[in-house]
Amino acid sequence: MFSCFPMYRIWFLLLLGGGFMLPGVSGITIYTPGEVEAVNGTNVRLKCTFSSTDPVSLKTVTVSWNFRPLNSGSEESVFYYQELPYPPEHGRFKGRAVWSGDIMRKDVSITLHEVLPTFNGTYTCQVRNLPDVHGSSGEIVLSVVNKASLSEISLLAAAVGGACAVILVLLGIFVAVRFYRRKHMANDIEMSAREQEWKDPTVCSPEEAVHLKKLMRKKEADSSDDEESEPSSGDDEEEEGLEEEDDDDDDDDDDDDYADDDGGDDD
Repeated sequence: MFSCFPMYRIWFLLLLGGGFMLPGVSGITIYTPGEVEAVNGTNVRLKCTFSSTDPVSLKTVTVSWNFRPLNSGSEESVFYYQELPYPPEHGRFKGRAVWSGDIMRKDVSITLHEVLPTFNGTYTCQVRNLPDVHGSSGEIVLSVVNKASLSEISLLAAAVGGACAVILVLLGIFVAVRFYRRKHMANDIEMSAREQEWKDPTVCSPEEAVHLKKLMRKKEADSSDDEESEPSSGDDEEEEGLEEEDDDDDDDDDDDDYADDDGGDDD
């Protein structure tokens, strides 16, 4: 019976039947940055995210973080999560490892507080999402340093310097535009004044106006002096005339007295 059936068809049926008999297998993909650098005494976040073909819920996901020092091959538990976070109760990470992830967002990160040089090593992130339990783990190599590396400092300095340079350039352009506008407006005002003088011959310059005002004041002062001097001369003449009349009257009185005296003597 099998001798009459082509061999390639037998292999095809076996593979197809094996596919139906084996349960579906899927894997979890984990994403980590690979290497992280932190300054001694600061906090650092170890980021770990995942993707799964099965639905994610708080009851189906379990997370475990382990640590392997640089000088030793033995692993140490750092953190565990299953429906609730379980921080370490002993060891170097007691009170320093804190949950900072979100299961529903497929984020299973943790944060280490006040890292020490003894935290140098490899951190392993393992995620299980039932029934999806297959997949590789993610690793992060942490390096604790005394100061920030030159690359980080240079990048920060470059960013700050670039921002300052852009601000200075914009400020210079703004100042130049304002100066040009003011100068242009002053030139326009001066030109309009000159055009007005050219159009109206009766308009004089400010210097000429000051000179004319001085002349007018001088003329007014001269005229006022003349007016004051003329009445005074007339009054003097009148006073002289009155004095002459008084003198004449006195002379007449003297003549009359003399005549009376002569008349008395004759008698």
